[in-house]
Amino acid sequence: MAASSRIYSLADLAEMLGGAVAGEASTLIRGVAVFGEAQPGDITCLLPDGHTHDLARTRASAVICARDPREAVVPLIHVDDPRLAFQSLVRLFGPEYFRPTLGVHPTSVVAADAVFGEGVAVGPQCTIEAGARIGDRAIIMAGCYLGVRSSVGEDTVLYPGVTVREGCTVGACCVVHAGAVIGADGFGYVFEAGRFQKVPQIGNVVVDRDVEIGANASIDRAATDTTRVGTGTKIANLVQIGHNVVVGRHCVIRAQAGIAGSTELEDSVVIGERAALNDHIRIGQGVEISARGGVPRSVPANIALSGSPVVPHRLFLRIIVCMRKLPQMFQRITALERRVTRLEEPHE
Repeated sequence: MAASSRIYSLADLAEMLGGAVAGEASTLIRGVAVFGEAQPGDITCLLPDGHTHDLARTRASAVICARDPREAVVPLIHVDDPRLAFQSLVRLFGPEYFRPTLGVHPTSVVAADAVFGEGVAVGPQCTIEAGARIGDRAIIMAGCYLGVRSSVGEDTVLYPGVTVREGCTVGACCVVHAGAVIGADGFGYVFEAGRFQKVPQIGNVVVDRDVEIGANASIDRAATDTTRVGTGTKIANLVQIGHNVVVGRHCVIRAQAGIAGSTELEDSVVIGERAALNDHIRIGQGVEISARGGVPRSVPANIALSGSPVVPHRLFLRIIVCMRKLPQMFQRITALERRVTRLEEPHE
């Protein structure tokens, strides 16, 4: 990361992080960078699984590390959790991102009965429909659409081009990235009289607080009742969440995953990239589904799954080992068949 205009001594940073300095506490730090990219003036981080000998090759002026005793040619800050401490410094030294001017940009269209909290910023070309509510200090960037009776909580940020459809709610302290759609119609049809008839989608979406939703993700409104995303959940780009899905608290759903309608994820579920979950199933608390995992049926809590269809991860690894041996196994079986054939041939 490029150096910022802020300069701190190592002693100042250690006090902020609740850490202890080993080495020259007056060392000045101008920026933060990952280990392999750090330059003089930067502080970097040695993760707990890093090797102490790596410290000899860093060009950084200081390193954050765990409280284990270790020697280094540069000063260290010993902390309880190096990963969290490093994230704090990234925020400290990071650039100030653009924030729209408080108030409503003159090019936006706002219904007369929309309700705004204090310190709200609405960027250009936004549309705020009747009865929409925006909480204190919320930021609505350019080109966003808030439907009739929709709601955006306090301190939430909607990046450009976000759509929050009618009757849907985004809670407090959320981040919704560009192009995400919250409350599109669920995919519901019945085949009747020789063609597909649309099933009305009259429910809504409720996103609880501290949720982050990636760019171009889509969370469909319920056919009836509510599609819900629990507190603290993080959703990556291009994720599809179907109608009437319930996502628990503190789940992680990675890019391009798809969750079919009426499926329920309990708390702390992790879903890998491009995984696909069938409809009307339940995923137990703490389940981890690997990338491209295909989940056709409900699974119990606290299990790691891989493959399509998914199996326990350890079994999946054994299957992969066997698959790599298939060419040799085929050759051996073919040779054995030939030997058996010769043995069974009548002897003169």
